[in-house]
Amino acid sequence: MSTTAVPLRPITKGSLTRLWVGIAAVALAAGGLAWAGQQGVKSSPAGFLAQNGGEDGVVTTESGLQYKVLEEGAGPSPTPTDVALVGYKGALLDGTVFDENPQTAMPVDGVVPGFSEGLQKMKKGGKYRLWIPPQLGYGEQAAGPIPANSVLVFDVQLHDFKSKADIMRMQQMMQQGGMPQGVPGH
Repeated sequence: MSTTAVPLRPITKGSLTRLWVGIAAVALAAGGLAWAGQQGVKSSPAGFLAQNGGEDGVVTTESGLQYKVLEEGAGPSPTPTDVALVGYKGALLDGTVFDENPQTAMPVDGVVPGFSEGLQKMKKGGKYRLWIPPQLGYGEQAAGPIPANSVLVFDVQLHDFKSKADIMRMQQMMQQGGMPQGVPGH
């Protein structure tokens, strides 16, 4: 039996280093692509909400609203026929604040559906973080500084609420010159 010898060229100086540098470059590129892919999932509303829904303490309702109780309140919750006194900060997913008010009155049924649903989950004194998906916010419509198809993030504190009927009675009493009961100083 005869063996044919195949001559092997010796490895030139620096070839092994170039091989390892090439392998490292490919690994870094693969890692970068994987990271960029994850960022794409996070930046899409559905991708963000899917990931956020698995976070500790986040509750997802049947409609798709997500909320987290930051501080539980006490007593009953407002209904759609109530006016809520709230403090809130509204932001986009990138942290851009588009609206903020420490104390304002708003009809529970007069805000975007996701905000209304979130208010109806809260109790007086409670603080919640709401993640409102586009279909419960402004949807495909841009609204001022809010781009179309945006997830809205609200930190909300429910100070108090009253029925619209109670507010009407208080207004009528004030117009007649009387002060409603429970107003400080009278």
